[in-house]
This record gives sequence, C-alpha cells and structure tokens, in this order.
Amino acid sequence: MSEPWKPGVICAARTDVGMRRTNNQDSHSVIPAKSPERFQTRGHLFIVADGMGAHAAGELASSMAAELIAMNYFRTSIPDAKDSLHVAVNEANAEIYQRGQQNPEFHNMGTTASTLALLPIGGVIAHVGDSRVYRLRRGILEQMTFDHSLVWEVQASGQVHPDSALGQALPKNVITRSLGPNAEVQIDIEGPFEVELGDKFLLCSDGLSGQVDDVEIATLLDCLPEELAVEVMVDLANLRGGPDNTTIVVATVTEGPLLDQKRLPPKTAKEDSLAFWGISISLVVAAVSAIASVAFFLMKFNDGAMVLTLLIALVAGVVAATFYSNTKQQTRRRRPNGGHENGGIPKAYGGKAPYRRYVSKPDQTLFDRLGKTVDELREAAKLKNWMMDWKQIDSLQHQGAAAMQSGDGKSAIHLQAKAIVETMHQLREQHNRSADETAIDQ
Repeated sequence: MSEPWKPGVICAARTDVGMRRTNNQDSHSVIPAKSPERFQTRGHLFIVADGMGAHAAGELASSMAAELIAMNYFRTSIPDAKDSLHVAVNEANAEIYQRGQQNPEFHNMGTTASTLALLPIGGVIAHVGDSRVYRLRRGILEQMTFDHSLVWEVQASGQVHPDSALGQALPKNVITRSLGPNAEVQIDIEGPFEVELGDKFLLCSDGLSGQVDDVEIATLLDCLPEELAVEVMVDLANLRGGPDNTTIVVATVTEGPLLDQKRLPPKTAKEDSLAFWGISISLVVAAVSAIASVAFFLMKFNDGAMVLTLLIALVAGVVAATFYSNTKQQTRRRRPNGGHENGGIPKAYGGKAPYRRYVSKPDQTLFDRLGKTVDELREAAKLKNWMMDWKQIDSLQHQGAAAMQSGDGKSAIHLQAKAIVETMHQLREQHNRSADETAIDQ
C-alpha cells in the first residue's frame, strides 16, 4: 500500500470586506498539488487578485483573474513553468479585456494579480499590480515583487527622494499596471529561486500592506502559526480603519517534495545540440592543431609554413570557441522569458527580486503597540456598555508580559496576538447580538 501524498506545504488564507466597503473586490486561489504527478509538472499554486472598477466590475475582474490564471496554467502544454505561468497570466488579461469591451458597465475594469508557483525547481512568481508576494526566511522578510504603483515607479526612477516633499505628496493608491484595461500587459516574472525548510510565503492585497507595516508583517509571520497569522493581520487592518478589502494567503515549506526533489530545469534539445557541436568543433580544431605541429616538427618543414599552420589552427580554435560561447549566451537570454520559443511568448520583465528587506522584531515596542490596540477596544467597550468577558483577554496579556520580561519575545507576541483575536471575536459576537435584538424589536 502506497503512502499518502504529503504536499510539503502548510497553507492558510483569509479574505475580509473591511470596515468601509460594501462588497469584496478581492479574490484568491490556493491550489496545493493533490498528487506527486501534478506536483512534478505544475507544483503548488497561489493567487491573490485585487479588483478595481465601478459597480461589480472590480469583483468580476479579480474573480476572473484568480480562476483563469489557474485554469490556463494547468491546461497549457508548455513544459517550462515560467513560460506557462507567463502565458496563463497573459491569456487571463486578454479575456478580462474582452469582457470589459463587451459590456459598458465593465469598461476599463481591472485587477492586480500576484501568482506564486512552488515547484521542484523552486519558486516562480508572475506579477502585475501592487498586490505583493513576500518571503520570510530565518527572521528576514523579503518583498519578492515590485509594486506597479506611481510611488514605486517614481522612486525607482531616482528622480524623487521618498522623504522629499514631492515624494511624500505622491498618491499611494495609483497603480501603473493591471490586468484588464488594455489588450496587452507587461508581466513581471521572478525566479526560479530556491526554497528552504521553514520558508514562509505571504501573498496579500494592499488592504493589508496599507494598514500593517512591513516590520509588523515580518514579526507576526515569524512568531505565529499560519492560521493565527492571517487572522490577526486581518483584524489589525480592520482595527486600524479597514478602508479596503484585505486578502492574505500564507504558505509554509515543510518536509516533503519541495526539499526532496530540488533540481535545475532540464536543458532543451536545442541547448544540448549546441553544446555537443560546440565541444566537438573545439576538440577537432585542437586535435588538428596538435597533429600539424608534431608533423611539421618531425618532417622538419620550413619554420614559416609551420608558424602559418599554427596561426591558422589557433584562429580556427578561437573562432570555434567564440561561436560556441555566443550561441550559448543567446540561448540563455531566450530561455528565461521564452522570448523566441513556445509559440512566441511575449517578453517578461522583473527578475530582480528581492526588492526590499525587513527584519522581524519581536520586541517590547511591538508588544506595547499591539497591546494598545486591545486597550483602545477596552475603552470603547466601556463607553458603549458592551458585554465583554475580559478574563481570558487579561490572562493572555499578563502571560505575554511575563514572557517579554523573561526575554521570550516570540511567545510574548504570540500571546498578544491571541488577545487581539479573542477581543475581536467577542466584538463580533456583540455586534451579532445587537443586530438580532434590533431585528426582534422591529
């Protein structure tokens, strides 16, 4: 009897409408491989999309992106994962664009799309917009995607300093690239990059990154199990105003196929053929050169003829080696983006990750900041006479304070996070009770 399939990844996801929106325009997909065969060809797939547009256009655009990218990716026959992911996003853009052209209400609808595939060759990302993919490794959070936003594009140009008056005045919510508004879109491709045991990947919409800063994300992801991490980060985004929808996907690498089957992408037949002929030509030229030199020496031909033959052989060898080297470089330049193979895949961009790094800091400062959030909720509950049971919340905070005093910052942050989640849980119950009582009174 065969052993049950273990995907080697722990996943958690949560999406929330927020505090000021009436509908959720975010969408996501979490599709771990269900078998070794699926893992070998397509790996584990994760997608977060954040839609934009009037009426239901944004919601439609993001749901189409999450569904179409996955469907196109799994059904394509292109063997290279980077190329197939690029094609999947490109085809999704084409369909979203067509849908927008067919209905005036959906005209110019768009969506971000951040896609992560974890494969035997490592991680590969396809990205458009300002949703993000992060990787946490040994306490260091790295942003693996470039924000296609006005702020990031201007800062990347080097013409405006982020701390200058103009840099601070730039609107934060203007994106420069998305799926849907145009028939063609530039897609960033990152990877493949190696994965390690314990790596945590986080995909999110800007509902999270706009309210919870990167160091907080790093620390919470570092200190908490997956389900608690996504729950408390959504709660924090909402407690800080919740102006937007928030979607978070977390995937942690565990023992399994991602670590057991690391290997480089297989060479194409074209590359193997080039390598064979390049080496063959080089060896033949070297052999002819050696034989000619020995013959001239033994037969005592005149020195001029011998020198001329050696020079011809040397030049031929250099030409052969240069031809081989240039051909290999051209092949390498083509393959990462699939620019001239697999049916003329459009050019991909990116490939410079990570773009920013942050250090996890489970210290007193963050512990107090999280505690202040609970204290503010406590004061609000007193003012509004909410029926709250604070015993468990107080116990969690006291345990957290003791852990921080003893130098165990990770446990302290963990306990403080649980206190926030418990407080929000009770507030939701209070809200539901109030709604039920109002309905009865009517």
